[in-house]
Amino acid sequence: MRAWPGEPFPLGPSWDGNGTNFSITSENADRVELCLFDDEGVETRYELPRQTAHNWHGYLPGVGPGQRYGYRVH
Repeated sequence: MRAWPGEPFPLGPSWDGNGTNFSITSENADRVELCLFDDEGVETRYELPRQTAHNWHGYLPGVGPGQRYGYRVH
């Protein structure tokens, strides 16, 4: 699965009932990966596909509240 483009605002994760938009600000990043972790701690990475006004963003359908996540900023 690949992240959809999503929206630059609001910042942070934003659940819409079907999936979650992720947005983070970085003026110096070359790329940003969203890291999702399952119950066993296994990590799955998704590159955030868009940058708008220093906000890197992407939308993942099916991801909702309670999902453990982090970012890798390159």
